Amino acid sequence: MADSPLVLEYQGAVAYLRFNRPKVLNALNVEMAGAFYDACQSVASDSAVRVLVLSGMGRAFMAGGDLQALRANPVQAASALITHLHKSIMLLASMKAPVIASVHGAAAGAGLSLMMGADLAIAAEGTKFNFAYTAIAASCDGGASWGLARLVGLRKAMEIALLGESFDAKEALRLGLLNKVVPAENLTDATAEMAYRLASYEPHALAHLKQLLRSAPVRSLEAQLQAEAHAFLDCARRPEFIKAIDDFYSNRP
Repeated sequence: MADSPLVLEYQGAVAYLRFNRPKVLNALNVEMAGAFYDACQSVASDSAVRVLVLSGMGRAFMAGGDLQALRANPVQAASALITHLHKSIMLLASMKAPVIASVHGAAAGAGLSLMMGADLAIAAEGTKFNFAYTAIAASCDGGASWGLARLVGLRKAMEIALLGESFDAKEALRLGLLNKVVPAENLTDATAEMAYRLASYEPHALAHLKQLLRSAPVRSLEAQLQAEAHAFLDCARRPEFIKAIDDFYSNRP
């Protein structure tokens, strides 16, 4: 486990996927990107997993791509890394389980992309964020251009991407890049609380909600209403629907 670039652990219905190159602030290289894709496949195919949590070992979530590896073999390394990363981003978006990014230290470049690709994001106070790509004379990857504009709006996205200025967790929360900011010492417990709360809900309903919300920006109102109707009726056919209604009434004062 110590030698693996990525650690995948299970605690009940919650899968914890931790980037494990702490000496280089979890910089993403081809080996880690490949391991990440394999782990995403494993989680996506496991019906027992209700929530996936992404986090980083050591002092940071992820401080971007491995620049030494990219410098040594720019095109081939970038191509292999991006291929794995983009397939992983698609899996995170399509898997039924909600994905939480639990962020500390720094999230830059590919780390920021992965955070934006999650369904929910929680961060420790003091975390620093940076788009980072312009600093290495590159555009971006990992869905950064797709997620950033949708989360913060086009004008602010242009500022964050083009100027490349760092900002803190408080600003990230204000912009809508985060759902919650907590003291650093509380991040583990606050993440677990969020994960287990999600895991307590009926997973079929959450899977429908996740896909409805992700698909809404590219659908017409009519198409979205049709999708909502289909999803709701699919939920209503399940025995969990009746049980949840009965539980709702039994818990009312």
